[in-house]
Amino acid sequence: MTQEQTSVSLAGEDAGLLKSSAVVGSMTMLSRVLGLIRDIVIAVLVGATANADAFFVAFKVPNFMRRLFAEGAFSQAFVPVLAEYREQGSAAAVQELLNRVAGVLGGSLLLLTGLMVLGAPLLTALFAPGFLGDPRKYQLTVEMMRITFPYLFLISMTGFCGAVLNSYGRFAVPAFTPVWLNLSLIGAATLGAPLFSEPVFALAWGVMLAGVVQLLFQLPFMYRLKVAPRPVWDTRHDGVRQILRLMVPALFGVSVSQINLLLDTVLASFLPTGSVSWLYYSDRLTELPLGVFGIAIATVILPSLSRQRAATSAEKFAATLDWAVRAVLLIGVPASVSLMILAEPILVTLFQYGALSPQDVSMAALSLRAYSLGLLAFMLVKVLAPGFYARQDTRTPVAIGIKTMIANMIMNLVFVVPLYMLWNIGHVGLALATSLAAYLNAGLLFRGLHREQVFRFQSGWGVLLWRLLLATLAMSATLYLLLPESAQWLEWGWQVRSLRLALVVLAGLSVYLAGHLLLGARMRDFYSPKQS
Repeated sequence: MTQEQTSVSLAGEDAGLLKSSAVVGSMTMLSRVLGLIRDIVIAVLVGATANADAFFVAFKVPNFMRRLFAEGAFSQAFVPVLAEYREQGSAAAVQELLNRVAGVLGGSLLLLTGLMVLGAPLLTALFAPGFLGDPRKYQLTVEMMRITFPYLFLISMTGFCGAVLNSYGRFAVPAFTPVWLNLSLIGAATLGAPLFSEPVFALAWGVMLAGVVQLLFQLPFMYRLKVAPRPVWDTRHDGVRQILRLMVPALFGVSVSQINLLLDTVLASFLPTGSVSWLYYSDRLTELPLGVFGIAIATVILPSLSRQRAATSAEKFAATLDWAVRAVLLIGVPASVSLMILAEPILVTLFQYGALSPQDVSMAALSLRAYSLGLLAFMLVKVLAPGFYARQDTRTPVAIGIKTMIANMIMNLVFVVPLYMLWNIGHVGLALATSLAAYLNAGLLFRGLHREQVFRFQSGWGVLLWRLLLATLAMSATLYLLLPESAQWLEWGWQVRSLRLALVVLAGLSVYLAGHLLLGARMRDFYSPKQS
C-alpha cells in the first residue's frame, strides 16, 4: 500500500471513529442527562441522610462489580477474541463462541449473585464497616443489598449483549440501554416511594426492575443480527479459555479507578453521616463528561484496535490511539476546568431542593473539585488501556494497577486524616487521592505504550497543545467574569438558576470553540491526523 493510500485509509477510519463516537456520545448524553434528573429526584427524596448513605452503598457494590463484568475486564478480554474469530473463523465458529461465553458467564454470575445475596450482612460489613456502629443504617443497607444484587447478573448479561453489538458496529443500542436504569429509578422515586413505609426501598426495587428491562431491550437486536446465544456451559472451549486467561488479570488492571472509588466508600463509612452521599453526588457529575466522551471513545476504539491488531496493521493501530488521546485532551481539559469553576453553582442548581441542605452542597462541591482535578486522567485511562487489551496484553495493566492501588491507599492516609482532623472534610481527601492515583495510572499506561512503540505521536501535537492552552484560558476567564456571587444562586428559584447556569456554560463553550477556530483549527485536523 502506498503512502497516499495509507493516508486515505486512515482518514476514512478516523472519520468512521468520529461518527461512531458521536453516536455513542449522543446516546450516552441522553442517558447522563436522565441520570442527572434521576439524581435530582433522589436528592429531593433522601438528600444526604443515613438512608441515602445506605442506598448508595447497596447500589454501589453491585454496580462496581457490574463495571468489572459488563463494561470492564470482560469487555476488554472478550472483544479482541471475538474480533479474531470473526476475522479468521466461520459464522458457525463465532456462534459457538457466543453460546459458550454466554453459558459460562451467565452460570458463573448466577452462582456469584446467589452467594452475595446470602452473604449480604458480611458484604455490608466488608464494604461499609463504619456502618456497624449504627445498627439501623447497617440493617437497612443489608436489606437493600439483597434486593439490588441480582442486578449484577442481569446487567452483566446485558453487557455481554452490548459487547457483541458493539463488535458488529451497532453502537447506538448499547449506548441507549442505560436510559432504562434512569427511567426506572425516576419512576421508583416518584411513583413507587409512596407505596413503601420506608421510601428508600422503592429505589432498591427500581434497580432490580432496570436490570430486567435493559436485558430484554437488547435481545431483539441480537436476534436481528442472528447472533442471539443459546447458553452452553463449556469451560474447555478454546475461545472461552482464552477469554478467561485474559479476563482474570484484567479484572484488576482495567478497574483500578473503580476499586479506588470503592475503597473511598469503605473509608467514607467511618466519616460523618453524609460523606458517602457527598462523594456520590460529586462523582456523578464527574461521570457525565467521562461517560459521554471518555467511555464513548473507548467503546468505539476497542473493536477497531482489535481488528487492526488481528490484521497486523501497526500504523492504523498507532494512529487510532493518537486520535483517541487527542480527542480526550480536547474535551477533558476544558471539562475539568469548567467543573472546578462551576462546582457549587451546578450542585445548587441540580440538587439543592427537598432533603439536601446548603451544607450538603458545600461539602459535595469540595469533593467535586477534587474529582474534577482527575477527570482528564480518568478519561485517558479509558482510552489508553484498550491499547494493551486489544493486543491481549493483560499483564502490563495489572502491574500498573498494583502500583496505582498502593499509591492510592498511601495517599488516602496522607490526605484524609489531616483534612478530617483539621477541617472535618475527610471526604475531600478521598476524592483527591483518587484523582492523583488516576494520573499515576494514566502516566504509566502511556509510558508503556510509548516505550513499546505502540503509541506514536502523529504530526501536529505542538499546534494542538498551544491552541488547547489558549482556548481553555479564554474559556476560564469568561466563566469567571459571568459567574454570579454564590449567595445569589441561593436566592433564585430553579428556573432562574437553570437559565443562568445554561447561559454561563453556553458562553464558555462558545468562547472555547471560537478560540480554536480563530487559532486556525479545522474539523479535518481532528478526525484525520497525518502520519509522522
